[in-house]
Amino acid sequence: MFAAERRQLILEMVRANGAVSLRELARVVQTSEVTVRRDVRALEAEGLLDRRHGGAVLPGGFTRESGFPQKSHLATAEKTAIAELAAGLVEEGEAIVVGAGTTTQELARRLARVPGLTVVTNSLLVAQALAHANRVEVVMTGGTLRGSNYALVGSGAEQSLQGLRVTRAFLSGSGLTAERGLSTSNMLSASVDRALVQAAAEVVVLADHTKLGTDTMFQTVPTDVITRLVTDEPPPHDDRAATELQALADQGVQIAVAGPGAVGAGGDGVPTGRQQPRRDMPLPGQRRTHPGGPIQGAGAQLRSAATSLAEQQSGPGERERARVADLRRR
Repeated sequence: MFAAERRQLILEMVRANGAVSLRELARVVQTSEVTVRRDVRALEAEGLLDRRHGGAVLPGGFTRESGFPQKSHLATAEKTAIAELAAGLVEEGEAIVVGAGTTTQELARRLARVPGLTVVTNSLLVAQALAHANRVEVVMTGGTLRGSNYALVGSGAEQSLQGLRVTRAFLSGSGLTAERGLSTSNMLSASVDRALVQAAAEVVVLADHTKLGTDTMFQTVPTDVITRLVTDEPPPHDDRAATELQALADQGVQIAVAGPGAVGAGGDGVPTGRQQPRRDMPLPGQRRTHPGGPIQGAGAQLRSAATSLAEQQSGPGERERARVADLRRR
């Protein structure tokens, strides 16, 4: 395929979908991502599209949000791997909130038979994925239906979340940066996402590598509120994504990276015992712990130090009594 033909096809794909990843473009035009990147730069120089991290969008894409039909065809393999890994974070009997999005929809499909699970959501797609799960209770927010992403938004949705408390919130968005955190292109969606975050003890963001380094209009979750990011492995040449991941880790976000062959759920919908491909990035320090975690850890260290001191200053009988007393205190 000649360069002109390639670029015309790339332009048609972007116009049809609103946003397309470099991986998908390379697959369709049957060339390397390096070549596609050069084509995208050339088209951007002509003002025909805008480059975004890991892909291309229509001009003015900073404020434009693709609808569900377009999003559902973007980075499908990456979203599947992310959903597989994120599902392993959910335990039986938990109460969680799940926001709107194609990635969270994939997550919901894998949570369909987690026993005793309660899912609060403003997404019709998430609710639909769980509709026939007889061991999962689904709680829908109120609000006004936003047809482009099948989500309930507005004051009704936000008011229905007041007073709610759950263990985790699973959210997606349009972009993620270390500087601003998670963001989206729609003000109403951002407002509901913020209400979902306020209801959760921990916040888990699901974002594929094409969203890393992308900044959109409305902030939903500041970086210091994000507990964990579940993402996919960036391409080897994608230095910007790798840099963004490290910047997020430096700010205390726990990074879980799903491999391309992430293991699916078992026959009953519960993750199997096999280890899913993942890579947790090292963190400079632990930022968040469950209530009582740091105190309990410090207490254990003090008790250990006291026991060692007692052993040094007493005979065998005293050492044995000290060990017994220590075990009773624990």
